[in-house]
Amino acid sequence: MTEPWWISLIKAFLIINLVMLAFAYTTLLERKLLGRMQLRYGPNRAGPYGSLQPIADLIKLIRKESFFPSSAIDLPYIVAPVISMFTALAAFSVIPFGAGWHLWHWHVDGEIANVSIALIVVFALGSLGIYGFIIGGWASESKYSLLGSMRTCAQLVSYEVSLALSVLGVVLMAGSLSLVDIVHKQGTTIPYAAPQVIGLLCFFVAGIAETNRAPFDLPEADTELVAGYHTEYSGMRWGLFQTAEYINMITLSALMVTLFFAGWHGPYAPLGPLWFFLKLLAVVSIFIWLKATLPRLRYDQLMRFGWKVLLPVATLNAVVTAALVVAF
Repeated sequence: MTEPWWISLIKAFLIINLVMLAFAYTTLLERKLLGRMQLRYGPNRAGPYGSLQPIADLIKLIRKESFFPSSAIDLPYIVAPVISMFTALAAFSVIPFGAGWHLWHWHVDGEIANVSIALIVVFALGSLGIYGFIIGGWASESKYSLLGSMRTCAQLVSYEVSLALSVLGVVLMAGSLSLVDIVHKQGTTIPYAAPQVIGLLCFFVAGIAETNRAPFDLPEADTELVAGYHTEYSGMRWGLFQTAEYINMITLSALMVTLFFAGWHGPYAPLGPLWFFLKLLAVVSIFIWLKATLPRLRYDQLMRFGWKVLLPVATLNAVVTAALVVAF
């Protein structure tokens, strides 16, 4: 059964707003958890227990003067953060969060768009999002921004290869590129985190690098006092880049839950979206935990780890899985 177009439109509007709300309070969760882990207070002034801190941050960004370099190339400079933001939100549209429901005379799917090649769509949108980062650095007409964008592009492109190879085992076991089919297959067998534990570890490490999280946060070179590709941005234009990075982390965590942890499946089937949310919260919390624990890598260590360690391991995992699938 397919749902009417207007239900898909309403669902897309609700999911976009829920993801934006999740982004806002992920920033609060991160600051609170980092405070606890580092034995200090997190945000505690704006609202009860700091609960309105994301709203205060939003108001500050909206009211902040949005300056830009006089030599900046106007149209690409303005469009770059929009590209990054759009691709980050669009990638969430193919991730299933429930089994589907019947409401009155209509059927409502558990995802915004059920695409037969949904996994390729996610990786394609992630690749397009890189253009936002590199165009933003180039259009700023600053050598520091350009170098930061090149460093970001190099990191994202190199680890995207390992990220894609690490999920080939899941695709071979499920026999489909559709995320809906992959989740249903895990519901009838077991979560793929068990047979694909090597692929899961590779996906997780490459995902940290893809989202510029510690210890792979080299695009923001604090030792050089340069923020990277968004050095010359301020106000909401800067805020869109930060929003895109956090939403990419949420989307990648949701993809990990979908591919390796059976998605919305749980002990009680009617609570599908709740199980999906709890698994997503657990993965995001691990991302934050690593930031509080691990030191930053040098750039040569970062690239050596990607090409000489992670890529061969991901390739070997895919080859072994293919051999097992053919054999059995």
